[in-house]
Amino acid sequence: MTRATTRRTTTAAALAVGAIVAGGCVGVGQASAAASPQATVQVWLAPNLAGAAAFAAAVSTPGNAQFHHYLSPNAYTARFGPSAAHVTAVEAWLKSAGMTDVRVSSGRDYVSATGPVAKVTSVPAALAPDVLAVTGLDDASAVSSQTTASKAPSCSQYWAQHVSTFKPAYGKLTKGSLPVCGYSAGQLRAAYGATSAATGKGQTVALIEDEAPVAMFHTLTDYAKANGLPAPATSQFRQVTSTGVGGCGSAPAASAASKATGTADADTSQMPYSDESEMDSEAVYAMAPGANQLMVVGSGCGEDQSLLDAALSVLTGNGAEPSATIESNSWQIPLGGVSVKVVHAIDLRAVAEGVGMYFAAGDTPGLTATGEDPDATVVGGTAVGIGAKDDRLFETGWSNDYVELDGGKWNDLGVSSASGGGTSLDYAQPAYQNGVVPTSMSHVTVNKKTVTDRAVPDIAADADTNTGMLTGYIATGTDAKPGPYQTEVNGGTSLACPLVAGLIADAQQGQSSALGFVNPLIYGLYGTAAFHDTLPITAASTPQQNQDAYTPAAGADNPAAINTFDAQDPASTTQVTAKGYDTMTGLGTPNGQAFITALRKAANHG
Repeated sequence: MTRATTRRTTTAAALAVGAIVAGGCVGVGQASAAASPQATVQVWLAPNLAGAAAFAAAVSTPGNAQFHHYLSPNAYTARFGPSAAHVTAVEAWLKSAGMTDVRVSSGRDYVSATGPVAKVTSVPAALAPDVLAVTGLDDASAVSSQTTASKAPSCSQYWAQHVSTFKPAYGKLTKGSLPVCGYSAGQLRAAYGATSAATGKGQTVALIEDEAPVAMFHTLTDYAKANGLPAPATSQFRQVTSTGVGGCGSAPAASAASKATGTADADTSQMPYSDESEMDSEAVYAMAPGANQLMVVGSGCGEDQSLLDAALSVLTGNGAEPSATIESNSWQIPLGGVSVKVVHAIDLRAVAEGVGMYFAAGDTPGLTATGEDPDATVVGGTAVGIGAKDDRLFETGWSNDYVELDGGKWNDLGVSSASGGGTSLDYAQPAYQNGVVPTSMSHVTVNKKTVTDRAVPDIAADADTNTGMLTGYIATGTDAKPGPYQTEVNGGTSLACPLVAGLIADAQQGQSSALGFVNPLIYGLYGTAAFHDTLPITAASTPQQNQDAYTPAAGADNPAAINTFDAQDPASTTQVTAKGYDTMTGLGTPNGQAFITALRKAANHG
């Protein structure tokens, strides 16, 4: 697919949130304004992007004199943020337009205001250079890249514990392993080589969520007990609500974001309990049981803005320092859902302050606005088989082709679930990817000219629900009180992202400086023992039980099904799993202590 073709698809959607100069004013979404006459909007102010980008490159590049000499949130605002005069001018314009409750975010990143949207569909030309984008025009409900597994009739405690034969054959396949019941913390720690010394002690991981869990600390305590981990101390977990600035308008807004397993307006009355927040917390705890967790729950007028506010609140912190140095974002906003300039401005602030931003690549093929930025570490997904001895039997890119038995014949329904990734159409190839990403995965065509752009993801971990994590949760009972501890298997890049964040906390443990933005470091480790290279599934060299997950029939409404691993179907996705870097898993998966040791060494010799 050429860049020009995709731009025509995404730019129209972006008009609702991006500022477009037109004549003597800047249009920001007339169509959305008509649909939502009253809302709370956020006018994002343009920082010194060129200066911030230069500083971000210097502070994250080993060997540079500025390497790891981070700025405080206040210092970043003073050095690169919009000027007080520009903020005042935008405030004055909003007030003159009849907007109320005009407020400025703590880091001067945006100005919030409530009122008739029609009043802000045109930014005065004199202010246009100071405005990045306007959000809140069409925000709505939650964006999670979670994939919830259905109840399987039977499952395995470890990969290939139970292998079933099936008829008729599907291609050359005649058998498959039953999906796992959900890997334990011990199995995942063993697969990714987290030693007993790797606990993440002294580090803080921020988890950005769109809804509050029920009794999270109690749940985490139960999870630790069930998985043979030390019980968390009360000081290790803190949950806060981020409301941003400003209140909500009279009418709720609609969201540009979508869940991986359905649309924003899907009927959720029959859906199982959403344990997204619990999975994030438990995945980090599994990899880094000694780390502190700060769960920030976004709350506001629309989910997109609430999540952006929550992510930003960690960076502004208390002004003197950010609230955490590792931020795990298991959510996605699709391309066109928010201006990529807004995401980029947030990520630049994070790099300058020494905060590593980890974003889930998403649970559908292709890119997202939150998962393509060159100043974030984007986490893709894998399917991993962990054997009876906690050994890694295989690990490949997460892209499943779903086949269902219908009338005695197999009906191929195509790629059903897959990690996000691909080649960005918005950003040129960053220096750290030069010489690592194959030209076949970094080249795109623009007006018959080949250019080299940013490839995604950067790193990966377990995401396939067939090989997912056993997640614990506590739901609210019928008496409105917390119910019993329950479990279910779960996955998605929502799982992969906090798993990686936990391993980064292990690597950062005991170090004198935060690792910050790790991409320049980890790409320097390409081809070394620091990574486990995730390879494609080949029929000739892969045992059949490692090529697919087979689910036997469970009644007329649940026919027998096969999920074949590493489906590379050009009709569904241009992503591939390949030797070396690939657009499904990036550099590969962390290889335990080798990854931790190499990352520390690279940071300390920068």
